[in-house]
Amino acid sequence: MYPQIQTVDGDPQLPSRTDVAIIGGGIIGVATAYFLAARGIAVTLLEKGEIGAEQSSRNWGWCRSMGRDLAEIPLALASLGLWDAWRERLGEDTGFRRTGIYYACENPRQLADQATWLRGASAFGAEARLLEGTELRRTLPEGARSGWSGALFAPHDGRAEPHLASAAIARAAHRLGARLLTRCAVRGLTTEAGRVAAVVTERGELRCSTVVLAGGAWSSLFCKNLGIRLPQLKVVASVLRTQPMPGGPEQALGASRYAFRKRQDGGYTIAQRNGNIAPVTPDSFRYLGDFLPALSKQYREVRVRLNRTFLDEWRLPSRWSLDRTSPFERCRVLDPAPSPAILEEARTALCEVYPFFREMRIAQTWAGVMDVTPDAIPVIGEVPQLPGLFLSTGYSGHGFGIAPGAGHLMADLIQGVAPLVDPRPFRFARLG
Repeated sequence: MYPQIQTVDGDPQLPSRTDVAIIGGGIIGVATAYFLAARGIAVTLLEKGEIGAEQSSRNWGWCRSMGRDLAEIPLALASLGLWDAWRERLGEDTGFRRTGIYYACENPRQLADQATWLRGASAFGAEARLLEGTELRRTLPEGARSGWSGALFAPHDGRAEPHLASAAIARAAHRLGARLLTRCAVRGLTTEAGRVAAVVTERGELRCSTVVLAGGAWSSLFCKNLGIRLPQLKVVASVLRTQPMPGGPEQALGASRYAFRKRQDGGYTIAQRNGNIAPVTPDSFRYLGDFLPALSKQYREVRVRLNRTFLDEWRLPSRWSLDRTSPFERCRVLDPAPSPAILEEARTALCEVYPFFREMRIAQTWAGVMDVTPDAIPVIGEVPQLPGLFLSTGYSGHGFGIAPGAGHLMADLIQGVAPLVDPRPFRFARLG
């Protein structure tokens, strides 16, 4: 397990009633709880393990507008503003800083792709610029020496600290009145008159009129027990962090074979952009038709592997009784093993371009599980066939940076007020 995560003391007792129950204590869940509690709405967050123990504490820590699907850009820009605001309002440090992010354009095709993206993104207010020729040599001499065609730079994007952020937001939500229960798995829902009436937890029933499922990689399984089809797959990313390294680049950078960003402790988080593993599972066949178009376009970014994950997931029930132990109690925290080979590839490739990193000392390695949708865009909104159930899941590796906006948007939708951004790109119905 990622060992640096801050723990959050949960409330000792399950209340009998709440307005909104949130399933999942990752950064999406706690951000939603924060914005609901700030509006005086009674909210109870239920986490099967510990706050932020899965992908929310295992990601790279990038907070970016750059490189996102155009549909996500308004939410990403709004989130950057909310990260800024939280520096004063939370009363705790999330590590957020606007330091800028680079994407390497290692060949003319990548440069053309980023130029196309920039033209579309600029219409939404994204601020970035392409570096080529003299400017590239002056700004990123390492990339120029490596023969890059250019780089895309977003000066207002930034970074935060995953091991701090979820806990800080959760504690702020608690101070505003949200109830937080850890090691309290939700087994399922009960309905009355065709809409949500309660959640059933391992500690008992909690009456509510609204439920937000922010279960990350567990969301599809939870939906199966409700008879709801949510096409979602798991992708595993391996990461390492170094001991503190004085000096070195301040801006984060992503290239095809590596990515890095400076940490608050002076070290670096390092990974491989195109080194994610997509384990073959029963869901891979169940949702094959949904994901084939994406796989054909992004086959360079994932490595499909058949391993023991197939058997582990094959043994998971898709239906269970609410008075029996659920799969969520059998596995409190998804904690996959990192891939030493992928991390060594990233380290070697990075050191070839940046000699500064040749003296790195690796302090720790880990892996996390991303919840991926067919179009790599999250689902944020109500499920039409079950009024009162809202989904906030499928962030496809983008959730950490856009969590503030996602939480704000979900609170808007629940309250029925003007939304922070247009929610239509995130509607559940688009997944068919």
